Amino acid sequence: MARILIIDDERSIRNSMKDILSFEGHEVMVAENGLEGLVTLKSEKPDIVFCDIKMPKMEGIEVLERIKEFSRETPVIMISGHGTIDTAIEAIKKGAYDFIEKPLDLNRILITIKNATDKQQLLQETQTLKHKVSKKYEMIGHSEALGHIKSIIDKVAPSDARVLITGPNGSGKELVARQLHEKSNRRDNAFIEVNCAAIPSELIESELFGHEKGSFTSAIKQKKGKFELAHNGTLFLDEIGDMSLEAQAKVLRALQENKISRIGSDSDIQVDVRVIAATNKNLKEEIAAGRFREDLYHRLSVIIIHVPPLKERTDDIEDLVLHFTEEICTEMRITPKQFTPEAIECLKQYEWSGNIRELRNVVERLIILCNTIISPEDIELYK
Repeated sequence: MARILIIDDERSIRNSMKDILSFEGHEVMVAENGLEGLVTLKSEKPDIVFCDIKMPKMEGIEVLERIKEFSRETPVIMISGHGTIDTAIEAIKKGAYDFIEKPLDLNRILITIKNATDKQQLLQETQTLKHKVSKKYEMIGHSEALGHIKSIIDKVAPSDARVLITGPNGSGKELVARQLHEKSNRRDNAFIEVNCAAIPSELIESELFGHEKGSFTSAIKQKKGKFELAHNGTLFLDEIGDMSLEAQAKVLRALQENKISRIGSDSDIQVDVRVIAATNKNLKEEIAAGRFREDLYHRLSVIIIHVPPLKERTDDIEDLVLHFTEEICTEMRITPKQFTPEAIECLKQYEWSGNIRELRNVVERLIILCNTIISPEDIELYK
């Protein structure tokens, strides 16, 4: 059941709504004017607000605007005995959830409450899922190198500056890209990832820019490209060093002009995309070898963030092991296991050519095969 606040200067309306909604099992609070309603809303934090439009001291539309300043997600249902279509449209534009005319219809009120409650529940579930996704891409560790990376992310993320992330495979380049997006002004919009190494060169243009129906043999319908899908969000071009020169030229145009055209189309599509790129290659060597465009490199590398291999930041290994152990045991629904301090020191001695990805695999293997306490002997046996 919902906590409901009724703001109305007519005592009969307040009392009748309170009686009806209380009978339905809701917790109901009342206020006789807008100022009193705002005070009650701040202290009691109701789930839903019913607010009259015509009131002394403060009009309902002004109350609505004030509510949206500090409690944006709270559904506000406007009610009025002098309602017009213009008034209803104004209320909805200013953020009202619904508009109901007097005399109030009980069924309409109850349906509106149910819909508003369902919407609030959906929003809460969405926020919970976003938090879980955000936690999944958390950067774990306290090494000096990781602290430096986090500091750069905090400075760069709020801007729209393009970022080139370098480092070996499995070192966590995608996590850096995710953090740049999560801490940016684009975080509520899409984060679109393209693995340039995994897509055949003949398909990369279609993947990035889309195509029109019939533009080539297998184009049975129109398709939006990743640039379009990332509009107002972030496009992460992973392993960009593996992109063909022809595709590089088109990416360069998109970055220069903020527009793209689908394969088979003559018209341009305006896009607003922040591009973050990553590579495990030395792009300056690739430029010298004629495999990467120098002008594209300079477009992408406004900010360069280098992620060092795990063997160069061994201070992060203990944090990562504890994090992976908790995560894996939770996923498998098994009793949490524990690495001895000696086992942690043992793990710090390895080269970790596969970096964090390899470490996680080893931790998972040890959790599956070993007893509750994991020792250096276990590591030597199963590493």
